[in-house]
Amino acid sequence: MDVNGISAIVTGGAGGLGEATTRRLVAAGASVVVADLSDERGKELADELGERARYVSTDVTSDDSVEGAIAAATELGPLRLLVNAHGGAPGPAARVVGRDGSPAPMDAFDGYVRLFLAGTFNTMRLVSAAIARQEPDANGSRGLVVNTASIAAFEGQVGQTAYSAAKGGVVGLTLPAARDLSPLGIRVVAIAPGTFFTPAFRMERDEAETRWGSGVPFPKRMGSPSEYAELVHSIAINDYINGETIRIDGALRFQPK
Repeated sequence: MDVNGISAIVTGGAGGLGEATTRRLVAAGASVVVADLSDERGKELADELGERARYVSTDVTSDDSVEGAIAAATELGPLRLLVNAHGGAPGPAARVVGRDGSPAPMDAFDGYVRLFLAGTFNTMRLVSAAIARQEPDANGSRGLVVNTASIAAFEGQVGQTAYSAAKGGVVGLTLPAARDLSPLGIRVVAIAPGTFFTPAFRMERDEAETRWGSGVPFPKRMGSPSEYAELVHSIAINDYINGETIRIDGALRFQPK
């Protein structure tokens, strides 16, 4: 799929992996709706990128909110791409049973599942319905959904039960969703990043590299959001990648702690 001239929606498009993806797609000729809840940063990024970027305040768990992003994207061009890169921490990390003997709070678990799993499915179902209304290209393709999982889906660490379960659900969605959407010419792919340096770390990169980068086999550093964005673009232009979860982690495998 040639992204030049299409429109795309990037959830979490104002920061970290999403911002890098927004920039990469605009550089490749796409128009992008920056779907985020960070109003100041989202508007700033859209203004910087010009007429091919538009910020739309978007709650991925709200149908009306997602439909607003879809309406904006269809005004920019034929909607053919959704990238789910939204983040957030609905609650603190917690062991199933804490050191003090108390059970993990259920509301935190529900929050992670709602944001990362239900929110991903919600945007996927609504945006896919809009993509399905586009005319197919010469290869029968109408578009692509790229969801963001995590290597924690496979090697969740102590205290990550909620996050790992939610991201594991994103992995589990990938193949059946690809099969569901294949008659419509829509592909579904998930990316499972390792440790990527983003503003969510709230520290200088040197400090983060010392703490987390040294554990990566090679390259011996944290990932850069631009590398995630390049993978999104590579998936978009290669129509034969479908129904798969792709790790991008420098061969890192999480240890228990």
